[in-house]
Amino acid sequence: MTTHPELLGSDEDDDDSGRPSLGARRSRMLRAVVWIGIVALVLPGILVTWGVAQGTASRACATYAAYLRPDAGGSSVGFEVFAAGGPGWQCYAVSTSGPKEYLGSLGLIPSAPHMPGQTA
Repeated sequence: MTTHPELLGSDEDDDDSGRPSLGARRSRMLRAVVWIGIVALVLPGILVTWGVAQGTASRACATYAAYLRPDAGGSSVGFEVFAAGGPGWQCYAVSTSGPKEYLGSLGLIPSAPHMPGQTA
């Protein structure tokens, strides 16, 4: 037997069988609340990360387009999973007449452009 008063009356094989079980409806409701909480915590981080990556890719692509195709009317960037340069942000130069010319892949996490011939 134990001399600790907080352990008196407890059994070693106690499996909480005396505790009332949750009803099926309450269990489903609790599970739904937990999932909503997880989504509410994770979704803002994903949206902020996507926005920052899109803005960085857009600025890097504009720099690439100005350097590689100075006569282009602008630049366009998009995230593509199955692209020629691999998955990631793809950069295009857009001419004033409309067609797009592929400039290159900016990768999964876009960064400042590294110009050809530039020493880093």
